[in-house]
Amino acid sequence: MEKQKQNSAFFLSETSRLSLDRRSFLKTTGIASAIAATTGLTKIKTASAHAYEPYPTDDELETVVTSCAHNCGSRHMLVAHKWKDVIVRISSDDGRYQRGGHFGKDTAEEPQLRACMRGRSYRQRIYSAERLLYPMKRVGKRGEGKFKRVSWDEALDFVVEKLLDIKEKYGSQAILDQAYAGASYGVLHKSDQIEGLQARFLGMLACRTSSWSVPSYQATTTSSRWTFGTIEDGNEDDAFQHSKLIIMWGWNPAYTFHGGNTVYYMRMAKQLGCKFVVIDPQYTDTAAVFDAWWIPIKPNTDAAMMAGMAHYIFVNNLQDQKFIDKFCQGMDAGTMPDWSSTSANGKENFNDYILGKYDGQPKTPEWAAEICGVSAADIKKLADMYARTKPAALKACWGPGRNSFGEQFNRMGAALQAMTGNIGVLGGCAEGVGKAWHAEAVAYPYDEYSNIWFGSIKSDRWAYLVNNYPNVKREEIGLWPRDDEWDGVIPNIRGIFWQGSDWFNQLTNIGEELKAIQKLDLVVCLDQTITPSGLFADVLLPICTHFERHDVALPWYKGHYYIHRPKVIAPLGESKTDFQVFTELAWRIGGERFGKAYNPLAGREYWQNPDLVDEAYLRTWWEDRVMHHQHVDMTWDEFKHYGVYKFKLPRPHVAFQDNVEKGVPWATPSGKIEILCTELAKIEDWKTTKYGEHIPAIPKWIEPLESLNDPVKTKKHPFHLITPHPRQRTHSIFHNIGILKETYDQEVTMNPLDAKRLGIEQGDNIEVWNDRGRIVVLAHLSERVMPGVLIVYEGTWLALNEDNVDLGGNPNMLTADIPSPAGAFVYNTILVNIKKTDLEHKPGWDDVDVSRSQLFRREM
Repeated sequence: MEKQKQNSAFFLSETSRLSLDRRSFLKTTGIASAIAATTGLTKIKTASAHAYEPYPTDDELETVVTSCAHNCGSRHMLVAHKWKDVIVRISSDDGRYQRGGHFGKDTAEEPQLRACMRGRSYRQRIYSAERLLYPMKRVGKRGEGKFKRVSWDEALDFVVEKLLDIKEKYGSQAILDQAYAGASYGVLHKSDQIEGLQARFLGMLACRTSSWSVPSYQATTTSSRWTFGTIEDGNEDDAFQHSKLIIMWGWNPAYTFHGGNTVYYMRMAKQLGCKFVVIDPQYTDTAAVFDAWWIPIKPNTDAAMMAGMAHYIFVNNLQDQKFIDKFCQGMDAGTMPDWSSTSANGKENFNDYILGKYDGQPKTPEWAAEICGVSAADIKKLADMYARTKPAALKACWGPGRNSFGEQFNRMGAALQAMTGNIGVLGGCAEGVGKAWHAEAVAYPYDEYSNIWFGSIKSDRWAYLVNNYPNVKREEIGLWPRDDEWDGVIPNIRGIFWQGSDWFNQLTNIGEELKAIQKLDLVVCLDQTITPSGLFADVLLPICTHFERHDVALPWYKGHYYIHRPKVIAPLGESKTDFQVFTELAWRIGGERFGKAYNPLAGREYWQNPDLVDEAYLRTWWEDRVMHHQHVDMTWDEFKHYGVYKFKLPRPHVAFQDNVEKGVPWATPSGKIEILCTELAKIEDWKTTKYGEHIPAIPKWIEPLESLNDPVKTKKHPFHLITPHPRQRTHSIFHNIGILKETYDQEVTMNPLDAKRLGIEQGDNIEVWNDRGRIVVLAHLSERVMPGVLIVYEGTWLALNEDNVDLGGNPNMLTADIPSPAGAFVYNTILVNIKKTDLEHKPGWDDVDVSRSQLFRREM
């Protein structure tokens, strides 16, 4: 430990003597060059004198290939440049650092896997002032942010005592598992909503309620499973270069960087003559990059526009009837199954719905135009272009699906993809979810204990459940059905475990969460930084970053590759891996029997040194799963030596190509693309399903709970707010990176016409409010957003004042905790009002010298 402190002094000695005006520097040089020049340089305002050591030259630095570890949509290669046991610089793939020519060639066949600004700034996250280095125990009121440093023994004993007490008093549903893949994700040290290390521990303890809906993409996950029988509906991005038309519906890859080299291949398509269309309430960076036809659309009305396109295609006989007849169920009367006439919910087909035979309302482009704000002429033009251009890729992205009936958008998109025959063909698209392959994702013990639960609810209904228990109905919380005595039992949640997630900050309707969190008996947070969620914990358990433990990185949905992730530096402070913490808790609760069952290869010494055991798990995973199942001939030792393994595919991966070309059935009950969903068609009692309410068996337009088309609600709240993902953060991760935060203010983007009418000017402090909450942000005026629509990027850290106004500008103070029937979060179904305010916007935890972690350390 003493050696670690001495080496870490290099960081303090270097940064405390540098005073750099980063804001002016960034404005003159741009973010990429600024990060390269100042990576890791944080202005320590309270630093005292330190001994100086000469800055090492590049020749003196050791380079280690690793990767990023978050759920950003990419997961690229990083290179750590270290001096002794301190990382002094982060770079990315430029062909020099990995051995044997794996990656690095930067050709069309093997492009480099370069990191974004978040990955390149990672050194600042490792050594940030908010880094959680020691176990902490709450000494003030919950949420007040007052903690004291305690030993690991005291922290773990407290958790064990409270955990066992809650289980004894309240039973096997009493602990809510809110792990997620945000803070760190690997095949061994896995924080995951469904089957990660925390799920295994709480499940084996027989005290776990899980959360089944995914915040980012539950609408499309459900839609793809209903329609295709799988979420692996994605092509690899190199297939885009074969498209003649790409329609990006709510997709902004040039900004959010979704996928390994997405924009690279789309640029190749552009050079080959591909046309681009962007349908979005804002003129995005992607629209600008590709000179796309921008079609501004009212938020949450996308399914209506799609229905108008389908009407045009049907009445003009532009559909691919051969594809429909061969591969689809329920697209028209001729593709209906025999059982449909006697089913509870499955008598309708999509064609007749679009033509208005059931409700008397044909879904014409003129009808759609009244709803979505797009002219009928433009709807017809796009429909004609899409139906006549082959191959064409319609990418129905996740953002438009984050609304109160979001699954209908994704299902309508799948119907358009199918009716034009653009599924399973090179240059077409069935996405959707966009997952392009099935990686071997699990190296930790994966057995019958991996996903045990006694209750499972829609993720953003936890606060409603806690605040209203026991007067809660199963359909109100999306209770997952079971076939045993636990079916229908409403969980009495008395504690929460957060692992790798900042869910208090990231889930909807924070106002309800503020009330619910005070009613719990135990809140445990395992994380690498002190997040807004951590402020509400009873115990903070420090977890080391992926630079401080051994693992392997998977691509995030796209990219056929693995990246070795060695331990680059020793864990900082007293931080441990998640696997160490849960293993030790198992030993303390149940001795060797529980400890060895949870972590079969480890003894009690794992707490002090996990390296040999972690190596054994990873080697076994590689040899038994990767080499065997995926026919990889590179040995584990060779993989560690090279650092990267990339699959060389004979052709671009295209989802469902074998289904179309070789007749392989789809993984649906019918073996076809189910425009008419068999599962939904046969449901009779909706209250006993996880959905809790009726869902039509075919895609339909359903008016959202809040929209600009509601004349009553818009009198009080005349603006529609959308909350996209920011470039500088992965949800709330990287919020505290100074160089990123100073480059990107937390703003409300609005059209200048709206601003002029309200007397708002650029940079004004603006209060955005509705009946659920209030936030303060800075005004940013831009013609790139349509009038009546506001944009506030999600993920900023909560910064409440004494009146519970969030001065940091977190839009989840405004979101509703009423998910769609399929579980989609309604992050983009928000009506609000705005006004100038005397309150001042203050980014959460803005100053190092008043950050929570610095206060903790002074109290030590």
